[in-house]
Amino acid sequence: MTTADIADAGLRKLLLSRIRDVPDYPQPGVVFKDITPLLADHAAFSALIDALAALCVRHEADKVVGLEARGFILAAPAAAKAGLGFVPVRKAGKLPGATLRQAYELEYGTAEIEVHADAFQPGDRVLVIDDVLATGGTAEASMALIERAGARVAGLAVLMELGFLSGRDRLAPALAGAPLDALVTV
Repeated sequence: MTTADIADAGLRKLLLSRIRDVPDYPQPGVVFKDITPLLADHAAFSALIDALAALCVRHEADKVVGLEARGFILAAPAAAKAGLGFVPVRKAGKLPGATLRQAYELEYGTAEIEVHADAFQPGDRVLVIDDVLATGGTAEASMALIERAGARVAGLAVLMELGFLSGRDRLAPALAGAPLDALVTV
């Protein structure tokens, strides 16, 4: 085991110790993974932001995208720590000015997200950050927006991957070889 593996294991243990399971939320049978205790713990939150900022550097990102809403909480400080700009990807109708919009499928219906049309320079390498990777629909739509804007996806980084939902498999074509980093997989 390398020093990096030991550090990664320590980070995973710290993060998992601060993620609370909430049974039967938002509906019976679902176990919600609540990250608010992690956000409230300075040491855990700082370690998380340091890890995400290191991924920004490792993947040579020029900009960082955060997905509404909890992705904003993680992506903005990670971008600032890495010395990069932050770009919010929001639900449709929330951004002023010219935007690019992308529809995507939900379990029951569709949704749309937007980014400012001038958020990226041609060829920018963009790291997408979110709190949880579940089915991958929002992340997939955000990567389509990034590419439509003339930028390139440098990768996707998430605090937690819900491995049993197979979002990673869904995202493989959209990532086109770019890395998907999950700090914790459950």
